[in-house]
Amino acid sequence: MNILLLMAGVLALFYAIARQLTSFRNFALITGLFMLIYTLAGGFSFFWGILFWVLYLLPALLFGIQPLREQILSRPLLARIRQILPPMSDTERDAIEAGSVWWESELFRGSPDWSILRNYKLPALNETERAFIEGPVKQLCAMIDDWDITHNRMDLPPEIWDFMKQHRFFGMIIPKQYGGLEFSAMGHSSVVMMLSARSISAGVTVMVPNSLGPAELLLHYGTEQQKDYYLPRLADGREIPCFALTGPSAGSDAGAIPDTGVVCRAEYQGKQVLGLLLNWEKRYITLGPVATVLGLAFKAYDPDGLLGGEKELGITCALIPADTAGISIGRRHFPLNAAFQNGPTNGIDVFIPLEFVIGGQANIGKGWRMLVESLSAGRGISLPAVGVAAGKLSARATGAYAHIRKQFNTSIGKFEGVEEALARIGGLTYMMDAGRLLTLSALDSGEKPSVVTAILKYHNTEQMRQVVNDAMDIHGGRGICMGPSNYLARSFQTVPVGITVEGANILTRTMIIFGQGAIRCHPYLMREMEAATMKDSATAERVFDQAICGHAGFVFTNFCRAFVYGLSGSHLAPSPCDGRIGTYYKRLGQMSAAFAVCADLVLMILGGAFKRKEKLSGRFADALSYMFYASAVLKKFETDGQPRSDLPLVEWSAKHCLYQIQMALDEILRNFPVKWLGVFVRHTIFPLGLTLRPPNDFLGHRVASLLIRPGEARDRLTDGIYISDDPEDITGCLEDALQKVIRAEPIERRLRHQDLEPHGLEDYTQWLQALRKAKQITAEEIDILQAARSATRKVVMVDDFAADQLLTGSGIDKLPAESAIVQGKKVLPKKVAPKKKAAPKKKASKSVNKTRPKA
Repeated sequence: MNILLLMAGVLALFYAIARQLTSFRNFALITGLFMLIYTLAGGFSFFWGILFWVLYLLPALLFGIQPLREQILSRPLLARIRQILPPMSDTERDAIEAGSVWWESELFRGSPDWSILRNYKLPALNETERAFIEGPVKQLCAMIDDWDITHNRMDLPPEIWDFMKQHRFFGMIIPKQYGGLEFSAMGHSSVVMMLSARSISAGVTVMVPNSLGPAELLLHYGTEQQKDYYLPRLADGREIPCFALTGPSAGSDAGAIPDTGVVCRAEYQGKQVLGLLLNWEKRYITLGPVATVLGLAFKAYDPDGLLGGEKELGITCALIPADTAGISIGRRHFPLNAAFQNGPTNGIDVFIPLEFVIGGQANIGKGWRMLVESLSAGRGISLPAVGVAAGKLSARATGAYAHIRKQFNTSIGKFEGVEEALARIGGLTYMMDAGRLLTLSALDSGEKPSVVTAILKYHNTEQMRQVVNDAMDIHGGRGICMGPSNYLARSFQTVPVGITVEGANILTRTMIIFGQGAIRCHPYLMREMEAATMKDSATAERVFDQAICGHAGFVFTNFCRAFVYGLSGSHLAPSPCDGRIGTYYKRLGQMSAAFAVCADLVLMILGGAFKRKEKLSGRFADALSYMFYASAVLKKFETDGQPRSDLPLVEWSAKHCLYQIQMALDEILRNFPVKWLGVFVRHTIFPLGLTLRPPNDFLGHRVASLLIRPGEARDRLTDGIYISDDPEDITGCLEDALQKVIRAEPIERRLRHQDLEPHGLEDYTQWLQALRKAKQITAEEIDILQAARSATRKVVMVDDFAADQLLTGSGIDKLPAESAIVQGKKVLPKKVAPKKKAAPKKKASKSVNKTRPKA
């Protein structure tokens, strides 16, 4: 009885702390009073009494008496941290401090305030943006022939380039006062999404000028003169921009770029001016081959002290006309059969005046901060939209195909193996779109949530890989045969492009998401680090003591919270609503507390050494990311009005996220820096074991069923991509066939039920006519069946070619590197491919190709 009373008292105290119903001081007083009464009542034996009083008095006195705490804990710990804290480079500091902290901080702290999430307003298109999408964007989608673009031309046709310029597709982020469209992040994302679902090459061509590049940098950091000159020209397409950052020796470590700009005096337009002599070698520059204005990142040096300051000035960004003497530009890379313009650029002894620096002389050396601050927002728009586009296209097209395509007289979408893949496509697409919308909410409210955008970029491109792979598996041979009627293969081929650019995914997961999130989101860690670098000892000790005291209370509160929520199966966790959806909020609250406990302990144990524990960092990143996506899914469902038909998608996504969080934490505990402590923490945060499970087969069946038939849930899931029911359209034929097949199915079932099926040698049309004569079928039914059969054949057939047709366009890999097609010149089809002679190499200096390569 005494033990039960003690356990009940401890649990009650833990619950009070978990729900923050009392302060630390009140908790200490209540705990002391409880223990005193329990001791006087004879509840403790001598040994256990001593043990419990010691465990109580040590922290109570240590954290309750400030001078004692400072002497025993704060000062020695501060001295130790100063010894082990690794130095932080300016590049690292800029990356960590870039952007803002948003909803992820609530998840990181172990006690998310659901009212904050529910008060966020998910974005919606305004009237101008909707008109643009319903007008020019859909017109452009109808014009696109992706096979012609990627196989025959290796470029967008001139009429599409002209259409994009005419309708200012390249000026979506530019304000109206400069001639741009001034779209919101939602509008920008929606345009990229619709175009990318139609053609990755067209989507990327529009995406890049509106992403991290000259326009973005000019808007935030340019001088008024630079804005007035360049922004109108960028908006209407008179200037095609690119931005050159990556080079052969500096990829993910962009801060290590070897490209240089030396401050000097030289002649420019007949006058001696102060400027920079640039030398660079860059690659992977999208739109580089056709750019007329080149954004460039380089390291600036002032060896002669002409600017009167330091000699090493740091990374700098400049905007340079592409025809400037010394620039070599125009050659192309060939990224996985995509036709968007991408290539290298070199510069040898290129002189520019200081006014070419973005923001002028005052911004020399500030380029890295400019880039990471722009990236903190930009990477949350374009590439995530491409991922959602691939998901929506895969969901709609594959669902239709899986219904239309029949084997053993059954739609393949009803086979359980296919259902499993369809469920992933539907659930992951819902997740990606929910994450996109929640992030756009932050961006359109003026936030720049660098951790959230890194999460979105990584997971939307990784989930894109999964859904496209599943779509290809379901399509089988229909998916792998290239040709004008293949609507999946180019997306499949170009998946690694999104994985690689704007921060390679391996680096983003293992170094950025949690590495940056831990410092920015933790309520005390940044203050402790700042205190350790303060020069004034008294101020440092005072700030550190306040932070460490708060940190200790934070850890203990989360410890209690994780234990109570885990022991109760999350039933004691708060939720903003009841029912099944409320259960997911509670489970997410439990996982948030468990995550906070693990994160704090690992950071305390490893300190600065955590920087090199990339596997652990990646697992923490997974847990934090899936908490964000689970939040986004619940938020989207609420914003959509909680449509009942969407419940399978919501529940599949929520269960998938929660299971992934649990397994990420499990992997962390299995690889905990201190093994015995990992065992203790496991039993604390998972006292009932690993109780969460992935979505079951029945839930997967419900999701798959939504995809293979027309319905409101399917339409909501795939809203925002170009949808046509034109039987001559590459994807419109699917919509047309689906309707015709569904209309024919009742007739087919009746005939099968009557054992009326064509025999092996019997022609289908003759069989139908025989049934007509026997008055077993009507003429109208014959028309329905034949229309469905014809539409089905159109959908399942694949392209084939004469041998010589495959020697043009796609034969680029068989041609010498210096061949005409690489230079963008036309290669006429021939029955026997002629042997090409290598073109003479161009000199590096003053080699400018300003014209767009043509097919």
